[in-house]
Amino acid sequence: MPTLKQALFVGLWAIAVFYVVIFWRGLARARRAEPVAPTGRQLGIGFVTNFFDTLGIGSFATTTSFYKLWNLVNDRVIPGTLNVGHTPPTITQALIYITIVSVDVVTLALMIAAAVAGAWLGAGVVAGWSKRNVQVGMGICLLGAAMLMLLTQLQLMPGGGEALALAGVKLGIGLVGNFMLGALMTLGIGLYGPCLILVSLLGMAPTTAFPIMMGACAFLMPVASARFVAAGSYHPQASLGLALGGIPAVLIAAFIVKSLPLSAVRWLVVVVVVYTALALLRSASAERRTGSLAPEPSA
Repeated sequence: MPTLKQALFVGLWAIAVFYVVIFWRGLARARRAEPVAPTGRQLGIGFVTNFFDTLGIGSFATTTSFYKLWNLVNDRVIPGTLNVGHTPPTITQALIYITIVSVDVVTLALMIAAAVAGAWLGAGVVAGWSKRNVQVGMGICLLGAAMLMLLTQLQLMPGGGEALALAGVKLGIGLVGNFMLGALMTLGIGLYGPCLILVSLLGMAPTTAFPIMMGACAFLMPVASARFVAAGSYHPQASLGLALGGIPAVLIAAFIVKSLPLSAVRWLVVVVVVYTALALLRSASAERRTGSLAPEPSA
């Protein structure tokens, strides 16, 4: 009989195959209307964001900042682009961290399942949102992400404990929390910072956030991607750039670099993310004014 951990690895490979089929079909449809071969800049964004994501910085907020700074992706489809494009690097991270970091497998599997359920619900909602709703939602979530990064830098985050498993009431709280975080993932807020807070508050070792977060994202992002691709609510070319640029970055960061002094980088990320959040909210305000000034349709 295979162990639960072996079953998780089988599930990871199975969800990877599911994702490749979905993404390939989406690219085939998109290729009829526009080029899907990523540019050097799009590949570079995939490499840089996933390199630092593997070391614990996160990729969603930084990628959004690049897109907003250079006006590369329409605001409305940024959440779908993040989920679709970052899936292959995230699956690669999950295979690595579930192997090398100790955590109770039952807790890991249940936390992953809760996040996947949240993502399925969230993606169905976000994929149908208007551009302004996406701008407001992402702006607010990015401000929340920046606050979490700031608390980390100021060492005001909960230190966590030494537990490698959850049970009873704490397990229930963890599952509800990860369900909500899975739903927020589809709006473009990364899971690592909030997941680190969650497991630390529940008394788990902070290192357990890596396999829980990576594993949850590896399963939930293909599920969310399927809904974004079906709705056409993503940027195919930019997504492919994230995927192709991100996988080698993960391998280099995990097996060659392993760790870096990232304090200065985190301060820079906080500033950039706050700027991006405010830019999105400003765009949402402009979108609202434009809509209110538009002439009413004749009867």
